[in-house]
Amino acid sequence: MTSSFVYTIAQSLHIINARVTYRNMPIHLLEKFTFKDLYRAHKMLIEKAGLNECVIIQTCNRVEVFAVSKNTDEQKMLEEWAFEVGLSNKEFANIVEISKNKDVVYHLLRLASGVDSLVIGEDQVLGQIKRAFEFSHKNGYAGSNLSIIFHRALKLGSRIRASTGLNKGSMSVGSLAVSLAGEYFDNLKNKRIMLVGSGEGASLVAKSLKQRQLNFMITSRTFERAKAFADTVAGIPIHFEKALEMFHNIDLIFVCTTAPYHLITYDRIEKARRAKEEGMMIFDLSNPRTVEEKVATIKKVKLINIDQISELVEKNIRARKNEIQTAEKLINDEMRFVDSMVKRKKAEPMIVSIFKSVDIIREHELKKAISILGKTIGSKESKTIEQLSYAIVEAILSIPMNNLRKEIELCDENEEELMNLVAKLFKYEDKYQ
Repeated sequence: MTSSFVYTIAQSLHIINARVTYRNMPIHLLEKFTFKDLYRAHKMLIEKAGLNECVIIQTCNRVEVFAVSKNTDEQKMLEEWAFEVGLSNKEFANIVEISKNKDVVYHLLRLASGVDSLVIGEDQVLGQIKRAFEFSHKNGYAGSNLSIIFHRALKLGSRIRASTGLNKGSMSVGSLAVSLAGEYFDNLKNKRIMLVGSGEGASLVAKSLKQRQLNFMITSRTFERAKAFADTVAGIPIHFEKALEMFHNIDLIFVCTTAPYHLITYDRIEKARRAKEEGMMIFDLSNPRTVEEKVATIKKVKLINIDQISELVEKNIRARKNEIQTAEKLINDEMRFVDSMVKRKKAEPMIVSIFKSVDIIREHELKKAISILGKTIGSKESKTIEQLSYAIVEAILSIPMNNLRKEIELCDENEEELMNLVAKLFKYEDKYQ
């Protein structure tokens, strides 16, 4: 029996998360890391990388693989992913983030709750997680281990949104800028809008414009980048040089770049607006600023910079500070609960094996006793003795096994050491098989 227990423990399943997100990769380049065929990607990772279970989440802000494996080394999984996107293993390793076991659970709970989103409290990510899990589960890629943490994460995400105001009035710099533009102009749908940039800030502006069903042009210093951004998020890509020549025909400009110089100058805007009667609004959401401040002095041109917007966003976040703290508390409470569930599930195979082994002894001793008693007892007495044998096993094992479950739940990192110790105490197979 010892050998089978040691095998069970040695083969304990590990949870791994590998991700590429807006935090470590420009959003217009994230598409490069997506799996084009999800059926093929799941199958490839399970078969070639030796995974037991797999869920892939893909949004415009992130590409994440949640996996369960008997192997704690995620290298093979990363190699297969790198090969799929055409990067060397070294290049890919420098980009991807890795979490394991408890950290994976914590990350998923935060993600589902909207706390880890680009815009805190956003609702969209919860639906994206749900669809990704349902796809994997329906096709047999996600089993009982990932089901536990995904079910709990989805329930928590819904509960936080229902019981707190985390998703009420949540605003990013980009969405707030678009809202202010909507207040400035009577009807944004009639306005000609240009977005300059293709990074994280630009994506938030693009999302907000898209939600309002507004058409807009997107430009970047390289047309390829503008086109990739438009394909991923939205917008009509145009060449940068052409964009600079179109200011006379633009009503609203959002600038979200990292250029070390002024992309939009006083002279260019003054010249473009010289013969125009309509007002123009420019949002400089760049850091450092890339719109010359003197532009604000031009008649009928409204310039709002990143500092003004950021101050309003911070005010919005401060107003929701209590909701964020409540959400974090709920996440931590759920983390403890899920951790206990996972540990309990990890111990169950060994506990079941112990009961089975004891049952072998029970049956062996019962047959021996019935054989000795022979014809001195009838079928009714035999049945009573058999029921007694079951009751004795249950009475002896139930307390220590329940205590084992509790101890494993309380363990921080040494639950396998505890299970190995228990395995040495029960050597039934060595003696009876």
